[in-house]
Amino acid sequence: MYSTEIEVRTGSEAVVHDLTHEAEAFLRDADAADGLLHVWVPHATAGLAILETGAGSDEDLLKALDELLPRDGRWRHRHGSPGHGRDHVLPALVPPYATVPVLGGVLALGTWQSICLVDTNLDNPVRKVRFSLLAG
Repeated sequence: MYSTEIEVRTGSEAVVHDLTHEAEAFLRDADAADGLLHVWVPHATAGLAILETGAGSDEDLLKALDELLPRDGRWRHRHGSPGHGRDHVLPALVPPYATVPVLGGVLALGTWQSICLVDTNLDNPVRKVRFSLLAG
């Protein structure tokens, strides 16, 4: 298995960060053929999603998460910025992993699909993402 970890700066706002170019670069570096790309975020307050970006879906996701998991005082987990407890619930809905088929060294994503880091944690501006290639 070939694996590497990258660092992503997400800043101090909730963000959907497209990782597709980084994943493609990883596959080139791995001299990938066929297999599975596994993407892992080793954080308790971030997740990964496969979705369209740039046409509003990324903003829609963040808005839906704000409505579903309000940043207010209802959460039992209370350290950090106000409402931070909701960030710890996020990975139950947006899991910290994704697996994508790789065919001929190319991600088998649909036309409008991207691999995205979803980070709503205002207290942690730097994230790690691990790419692992399971060769076929």
